[in-house]
Amino acid sequence: MVDPALLRVYQNLLDSIAEQMGSALERTGFSPNIKERRDYSCAIFDRCGAMVAHAAHIPVHLGSTQLSVEAAIARGDLGPGDVVLLNDPYSGGTHLPDLTVVTGVFEGESISPTFWVANRAHHADVGGAVRGSMALFTEIYQEGLRLPPVKLVERGVVVADVMSIIAANMRQPEERDGDLRAQLNALDVGSRRLLELLDSPRREELLAYGDHLQDASQRHIETLLAAVPDGRYHATDQLDGDGVIDEPVPIEVKITVSGNEATVDFTGTANSVAGSLNANPAITRSAVFYVLRALAGTDLPANAGLLRPITIVIPPGSLLDPLPPAAVAGGNVETSQRIVDVLLGALAGALPDRVPAQSQGTMNNVTFGASKSRYGPFSYYETIGGGAGAGPNGSGASAKHSHMTNTRNTPIEALEHAIPLRVTEYSVREGSGGDGQHRGGDGIIREFEALDRVEFALLTERRTVGPRGLAGGKPGAPGANRIVTDGTHVDLPAKHSGTMEAGQRLRIETPGGGGWGAPESDA
Repeated sequence: MVDPALLRVYQNLLDSIAEQMGSALERTGFSPNIKERRDYSCAIFDRCGAMVAHAAHIPVHLGSTQLSVEAAIARGDLGPGDVVLLNDPYSGGTHLPDLTVVTGVFEGESISPTFWVANRAHHADVGGAVRGSMALFTEIYQEGLRLPPVKLVERGVVVADVMSIIAANMRQPEERDGDLRAQLNALDVGSRRLLELLDSPRREELLAYGDHLQDASQRHIETLLAAVPDGRYHATDQLDGDGVIDEPVPIEVKITVSGNEATVDFTGTANSVAGSLNANPAITRSAVFYVLRALAGTDLPANAGLLRPITIVIPPGSLLDPLPPAAVAGGNVETSQRIVDVLLGALAGALPDRVPAQSQGTMNNVTFGASKSRYGPFSYYETIGGGAGAGPNGSGASAKHSHMTNTRNTPIEALEHAIPLRVTEYSVREGSGGDGQHRGGDGIIREFEALDRVEFALLTERRTVGPRGLAGGKPGAPGANRIVTDGTHVDLPAKHSGTMEAGQRLRIETPGGGGWGAPESDA
């Protein structure tokens, strides 16, 4: 018998350990991306590698990290004190800047772990052709250092040769070293907290409720699917283009619901593209995980049980399952958002009281860097929020991250302290949300002035077609990227790399969210 009160106690207990891991990572991180933006995620997994709990961190990380843990376990040679590091999108990772560390939690003299703990952090640079490692590339070799699952720590000792390889291939190696050691510290916090729980009279109850939590998530999703009429639900949408060929890139999904099970089939999606918008299956899994959790409408335990009733079909060689050496830097951040859009679009008719209009549909990725400046060499990365889609119960939020990202912004003071840029405007983009009975949220204007010559790169979306409204609501305004020089501006494409001279400004206007319901003017 499962006690509902104990189920919630253990859910909160395990979630809180993942949150403590995140707090440790934030406090000890070196880069603004870690200590200010909190671009990381932490989670706990059972002895088989199935996720049992995670912190409220980054959705695109959380649904995919289990594949990294499975890749680490597949090595078969991990013992107490060992930590695996990986980022290879073709072997358990997502894109190269996301470095994931995994370790087992071993009790006493046991040779098998009782739990696994892992965290993933986006590093501001992992080498490659462009500072920041987030730009328009055409093959993965241009994107940075690629790491299959390797031991970073063996029997409690950092493997010096691996750290030397990392330092030799990444810009600002001291910052990378600091962020990586913060990740290791977070693993240690999670391991110690779990061992404290295991060293108690309620050890067996803890392990049992780890399984019960996964069963509970499965039941929640089965209940959600049972409320959807049996049938096939279809939607298509598109990316602006891959940055190499200026043509829309379609993404298509067909969701077939039968009783309390569903098949999510992406057949019809474009083939892999030349640019860096390809997304591996781990990212698609994350998007499905996120949408189901959001639509369930309850505070369900978020773990591996959530996807048990779901079959995901992804055509090999497609945009969502590319063959190496396809470039993937933007798939994790941009394509993931469009996958969410098509999933919600397919289910809008089936669950009209739960599905909102489209949100901004991009993370507005921007990187800056220089080999020399008044601050020394630097690499910097951030994403920028925008408008959220309105829903049946109210207007969309303005100037927020939405869907697959959940980072903070970088405070202006922290940014200006760390790199040679001045933020000349940071404001709500008034009127960019789509009109409707409930109005879409407005986007953001963020403008950077270069104080020295700097390199920059943009990976953005929704610059051609704005986010769609729903139930008669109007679309949100598309975003825009511009270089401003002496009061004149030049429009930039959605994917672009360039340089700014001192005094030039990069102006980014992010999309507004779609409106919901026909506006009064249409009545």
